[in-house]
Amino acid sequence: MAGGRVPAICAPLVGRTRAALAAEAAAVAARQPDLIEWRVDFFEPLADTGEVLAAAAAVKQAAAGIPILFTRRAQREGGQPIPLSESRVLDLYAAVAASGTVDAMDFEMENAPADVARVRELTRAHGLALVLSFHDFQRTPPTPDLQQRFAQAQRLGADVAKLAVMPQSMEDVHRLLGATLAASQSLTIPVVSMAMGGLGAVSRLCGGVFGSALTFAVGAAASAPGQVPIDEVRATLAVLQRATGA
Repeated sequence: MAGGRVPAICAPLVGRTRAALAAEAAAVAARQPDLIEWRVDFFEPLADTGEVLAAAAAVKQAAAGIPILFTRRAQREGGQPIPLSESRVLDLYAAVAASGTVDAMDFEMENAPADVARVRELTRAHGLALVLSFHDFQRTPPTPDLQQRFAQAQRLGADVAKLAVMPQSMEDVHRLLGATLAASQSLTIPVVSMAMGGLGAVSRLCGGVFGSALTFAVGAAASAPGQVPIDEVRATLAVLQRATGA
């Protein structure tokens, strides 16, 4: 999905119109991330499936071969409010999956089991990778809960398990990194984790050492607190990889 580099670098797109999105995608692609995430919940014409598909085609063209991750982040997990019911979100996912404009889809594992199953089926039908994710913008759950979330994603059929949490202390960051390392060693799918906000910024830089397969970095605009500019992330990863011999 991201060219085999670990950790891969993913840059988000948060443009609110097709023109803004196309310009943002071109600017981000010029920085050569391994993956581009389109946060479609920021997109103002979201209720118009035709406009979403046109925008997806524009992003794909601007990305110039960089894989695209399609994400509607649910509001309860930090996403923007949107004018769509969950059934219409699923219909949108189906239309985008069938369009050939994206390479992977993110869906929250806490969604209704039938909805998770439907997204899993449509991603498989169209040869897309499925990221099942969990976000807590208030706290870092206890370590057993973190471990359970990683395992839950694999049990539900994810190709990638992703956790993002908000630390209240450096001990929280340490626990997340420990749970990530354990999951990367025990599960058969890649795992991704990040602690958000200023306290958690270190996890975006060193998470790969602890088994996180992907980190999110700012290409043009941030989609979550604590994201670091892509050039700084790439430079830090290079230093860590040289030092560890990875």
